[in-house]
Amino acid sequence: MFAVNGILFNHESPRRGETFVTRKITRAVAAIKAGTQKHVYLGNLDSIRDWGYAAEYVEGMWRMLQVDEPDDFVLATGGNFTVRDFVQTSFEHAGLDWEEHVRFDERYLRPTEVDALVGDASHAAEKLGWKATVDTAELARIMVDADIKLLEHAGRDWIDTVTLASWGTK
Repeated sequence: MFAVNGILFNHESPRRGETFVTRKITRAVAAIKAGTQKHVYLGNLDSIRDWGYAAEYVEGMWRMLQVDEPDDFVLATGGNFTVRDFVQTSFEHAGLDWEEHVRFDERYLRPTEVDALVGDASHAAEKLGWKATVDTAELARIMVDADIKLLEHAGRDWIDTVTLASWGTK
């Protein structure tokens, strides 16, 4: 049996579930920018994560399935970005001061929190030619832009959005 094992560090995108911290942050940024929300409540801002762009990880998974011999692969950016870094980048991208809108809430602290989760994808680079190219700061900007657009089109049918876009209208 051909079995490849992929260990994928946090891979995010605008499609990420709304309860995950990255999406919670970018959705809040969009809502605050639109004036429909004032604050976002978060836990540990000092947690370090290796956040990558899900679209790139899908390519990495495809490459894993193309190898002649099954192997174990780690997909990660190798970067270490704190939740605070993600917050700051997201708010700055929208022209907002994060310190005015972010509030600490101990309910969002995890009792078994791992301080730092950072991966080493050197084996995937060597054997698959795979390397993450979207860094976490760019990922935050991609997600903020998508959530701002999503909020702008809220309540409209998808077809309406497509039709309006083809007419050059928002």
